[in-house]
Amino acid sequence: MRRPAVQSFGCMLQWPGLQGCCLRRWAVALLAWGWSLAAVSAMAAPEPATALADGKAHASEVSPQAWLQRVQRAAERHSYEGTVVFTAGDVMSSSRIGHYRRGAESFERIEALDGRQQRRYRHDDVVVTLWPAERVASKARRDIAGQPGLLPGLEPRLQQHYELRLLGAEPVAGRSAQAVMLRPRDAWRYAQRLWADQLTGLLLRADVLGPDGRVLESSAFTELKMDVVGGQASVLTPLRNLGGWREVHLASQETRLEQEGWTLGPLPAGFSLLGAVRKAIALPADPAVRQAPASTVHAVFSDGLARVSVFIEPAQGPGRPAFMTQLGATHTLSQPGGAEHWLTLMGDVPMSTLKAIAGVLQRRP
Repeated sequence: MRRPAVQSFGCMLQWPGLQGCCLRRWAVALLAWGWSLAAVSAMAAPEPATALADGKAHASEVSPQAWLQRVQRAAERHSYEGTVVFTAGDVMSSSRIGHYRRGAESFERIEALDGRQQRRYRHDDVVVTLWPAERVASKARRDIAGQPGLLPGLEPRLQQHYELRLLGAEPVAGRSAQAVMLRPRDAWRYAQRLWADQLTGLLLRADVLGPDGRVLESSAFTELKMDVVGGQASVLTPLRNLGGWREVHLASQETRLEQEGWTLGPLPAGFSLLGAVRKAIALPADPAVRQAPASTVHAVFSDGLARVSVFIEPAQGPGRPAFMTQLGATHTLSQPGGAEHWLTLMGDVPMSTLKAIAGVLQRRP
């Protein structure tokens, strides 16, 4: 699939997947082109007066917007451990997740319970992934393009393109949760239904719905322990004991599409470019081989909720087939980007949205 002279560790770390179980939002299994994992996205927002900050206000007194603001803040205010299950059709994956706070520091541990059972650890912006079968420990820094988070990122501007409505409350992972529906105002995006813990605001479950209301994919805690004390040791101890592992460092550098020789036309309504990085996607199969690692440009677009990743790499010669795939809500479009480049787009949006973004990305003469 890749160049025969390289192994795909970097590729697996940095790219969305096209085979195996779906990594996407909850990172429950690493894919052949897996997104980097990170803590739950938390966007700064002022505390509304009725945002259940003290857990005393009744849910019916709080607006959907206030609930989303609570979700944005909750992950940064609490330490927790739990098991997350992802389902999309007949695909199911699970992971153990730990997220801890110590003052201004944040720590994260994600252990896939199926597949290749990779383990991922994060201390602030340093991310280390352990690949047990290969005894490889890869190190990287989080960047804006490669860190969509374990849960949907939420931004205030999403209200321009989604209608927000409170639904009823129901239990998730043994905790009472308030459901919020985000219904799209056009066909460029999918509806999402979110369940937030009534006491803390932590996002407990997220469903992506098709135009007919069918659940395309679902991610949910099946068990959860809140306000864990001392959990950071479960992150720091493995990071300090990497003897016997081959350590590799995956560098990334912020860039701009214009700097890389690309221009953008008008994007689908509501979508904007979050950022772009150039990053390594593969490592030499032989550590003694001192060749420059293959690299790609990774750009991320968002409408405030849904994200689309665009990967730009050199073409690998004629005969490479273009293709389109779907797993749950995640569509993938892979096609030529002119004579010398190849584009791969992936996101939890309709295929028409990927095609529209690909169509306005043009190589500068």
